[in-house]
Amino acid sequence: MVHKSTLTISPMSLEHFKLLCGQTDENLKILKQLYNVNFVFRGDELIVDSEDEVLLDKLQRTIDALIRLVKTNQTIDERDIIYLSQCVSHNQIEDFFKVNNRIIGRTQLGKPIYLKTLGQQSFYDAMQNYDLVFSMGPAGTGKTYLSVVFAVNMLKKGDIKRIILTRPVVEAGESLGYLPGDLKEKIDPYLRPLYDSLHDLLGLEQVNKMIEKGIIEIAPLAYMRGRTLEDACVILDEAQNTTKAQMLMFLTRMGFNTKMIINGDETQVDIKQDSGLKHAKKALKGYKDIHFVFLTNMDIVRNPLVQLIVEAYKKEE
Repeated sequence: MVHKSTLTISPMSLEHFKLLCGQTDENLKILKQLYNVNFVFRGDELIVDSEDEVLLDKLQRTIDALIRLVKTNQTIDERDIIYLSQCVSHNQIEDFFKVNNRIIGRTQLGKPIYLKTLGQQSFYDAMQNYDLVFSMGPAGTGKTYLSVVFAVNMLKKGDIKRIILTRPVVEAGESLGYLPGDLKEKIDPYLRPLYDSLHDLLGLEQVNKMIEKGIIEIAPLAYMRGRTLEDACVILDEAQNTTKAQMLMFLTRMGFNTKMIINGDETQVDIKQDSGLKHAKKALKGYKDIHFVFLTNMDIVRNPLVQLIVEAYKKEE
């Protein structure tokens, strides 16, 4: 016979209770799957079928954390629940709430942008404190988006005069060479993630105006050769697809009053030569004025299936 335990739920409004449960009780279903328990709500109590006291303690702390989250009127989703349960297991709940309460910007529609994970906080703090930052981690950890948020914030404050976004034009297993259009039209699909981030933060019309004025520049990495980049925030995305020579070329473009942010994922190299990002990690790690941030699967903020996929492929390798 399974022992029934009772967990207490702190008082909350009906609106917060709905946020806790989710649409059609989706959030409760996720908790049931995570902790492999059956439970029902009765007033301010939660009746749980389990004899595992350790598991019940983790479930109680996860629910308490979710309640704290919904009381800030934030909508929670599957990713939030999974991440909070991981924070409970690592005794990092208080650290999480220091991150979660921190608004780092707003979208063009005024929606606040929060840091979602402790890894993201480390990345954002590094961008504030170092002029040269390498961010390395799997897909979905927010490397590109957070970099652009940081750059836009610097531009709005007047700390820099322009934003330069670049990435190597490398085909990920398919060719765009035979598509119609001029050079810009052929290259733009490679740069689409950078445009998407800017459009979310500034809106299409303002981005186009800034590009016309040269305040924002989005270009392939090859276009950086021979230049000195000053009074700017320069972001190199998909850096794992640079060669050693390209990485050296890019890094030596750095001028005065310039921030450089290099993002990449060592597991998604699409070039046959040695990766310039991997080489830079070996050559530059340990220098006090250069900072490396290593994001993990826990920092993935896309659909939770992305985390599962990344872990499965890593295990297979």
